[in-house]
Amino acid sequence: MTIFAPPPSGQEDPLELEFLLLPDTSMLLLAAMVEPLRGANRLMNRQVYSWRLTSPDGAPVTTISDFPIAVSDRFDPATPRDALVVIAGYNIETHATRDLIGRLRLAGRKGGAIGGVESGAWLLAMAGLLDGRRATTHWEDLEAFETRFPSVILQQDRFVIDGDRFTTGGATPALDMALELIRQRQGNALAMDVASLFIYEESSLPSDPQRSISLGQLAKREPRVAAAVRLMESHLEDPLSINQIAEAVDLSSRRLETLFKRFLGQRPRDYYLGYRLKAARRQLVAGAASTLQIGTSCGFNSASAFSRAYRARFGESPSETRRGLS
Repeated sequence: MTIFAPPPSGQEDPLELEFLLLPDTSMLLLAAMVEPLRGANRLMNRQVYSWRLTSPDGAPVTTISDFPIAVSDRFDPATPRDALVVIAGYNIETHATRDLIGRLRLAGRKGGAIGGVESGAWLLAMAGLLDGRRATTHWEDLEAFETRFPSVILQQDRFVIDGDRFTTGGATPALDMALELIRQRQGNALAMDVASLFIYEESSLPSDPQRSISLGQLAKREPRVAAAVRLMESHLEDPLSINQIAEAVDLSSRRLETLFKRFLGQRPRDYYLGYRLKAARRQLVAGAASTLQIGTSCGFNSASAFSRAYRARFGESPSETRRGLS
């Protein structure tokens, strides 16, 4: 999984990274990559990493939370760098212009490490830079990505390194990726010290699957409910009965219902249905499949059953959701 070799003995030149930032990106994605590098410089008491921010047109980038971020220049594929990191979040189809994809393709021909953070993987795939490579993206987009780019070997991992390409699934996997960069270049001790600056515990492996539900403290307070939720998450297309779930976590159906109400404020059946409908809505917004395909993939055995449940939950039909995005 090595991509960034340790600097030669006595080498003082910092690793130079360029972060290509796209509009509608989360600030957390950028911070997750940059702040660990800043922390490494601080702890080493010298500059072992340097970076610059660019944008597709050289103009400041407005994040999804409406904060402007200044950049140093327009992205130029000919600019010397040790690594290029494309950071992108929402509305990727709008921002992935033909010109930008062409420039990324040229950057790929120059060689060197190229990474994509969250939706940045989409731009790399559009430029053909992930063909035949293992890669990942945010868990909400995995199915759409796999359909769009069949030549990419998609994995549900938190982050993936394949040769001189690396991709991450979101903000905390991006932080893990930055720490891995530091670990490969300066060793595990510095990576641990940097993580400690942010009071961050690296409790996940790169190959751990991304989870669509963050259980956090629930897994510690009531692991049986957490296990039940994980079963629901892994049985989307073929929903389990509540009795099957209760039996799998060694509870009676009545006890499972009591615990769900206490810790999640809902009956297990209602929680499960809501999870399936939210998954369907994400796919509708992504626009990667037909309404019938989406309903089936989320465990509804007929279009009418899917439409009824969807309208009851969101106040509109699946087709109305799609029309509202056009």
